[in-house]
Amino acid sequence: MVYKSVIKPHPLMTFREATESDISAIVQLMADDDLGKNREQFQEPLPKEYLIAFEKINADNNQELMVVVDDDHAVIGTFQLTFIQYMSYCGGIRAQIENVMIRKDKRGLGIGKHMFEWAINRAKERKAHVLQLTSDKKRPRAIKFYEDLGFIASHEGMKLHFK
Repeated sequence: MVYKSVIKPHPLMTFREATESDISAIVQLMADDDLGKNREQFQEPLPKEYLIAFEKINADNNQELMVVVDDDHAVIGTFQLTFIQYMSYCGGIRAQIENVMIRKDKRGLGIGKHMFEWAINRAKERKAHVLQLTSDKKRPRAIKFYEDLGFIASHEGMKLHFK
């Protein structure tokens, strides 16, 4: 069952699952980022691949693409939670948080902390035993933020990109 909820952890923002109408705002957040500007394609109309990706995410009960909206219903943040069933830890569930983005004019206001509090609580609700993330080494401020939240750099992450 896909988790459907609106949670208001702060009087100026609401957390909810993303809808198709949010795709453009999400892509804009991703493209308005130092690293994202080189890999995302925010344009009108959006490339169809973003809609295809949204549909796949939305159809998967182990994926939760979330948006944070302000009182004017504008998307000011986004993140994606993935719940991974695996054999280790007696068949445990691992939660992965990805694509954490906050609109530039809303950074430094505590929104990121609220996003992570929400994500941590959601991971616990889904019975995950760990919430993990990766962060590009080119983002030292983000890494410091995650460390301040209690995340520990316990593993060395590696990637193999395909062209």
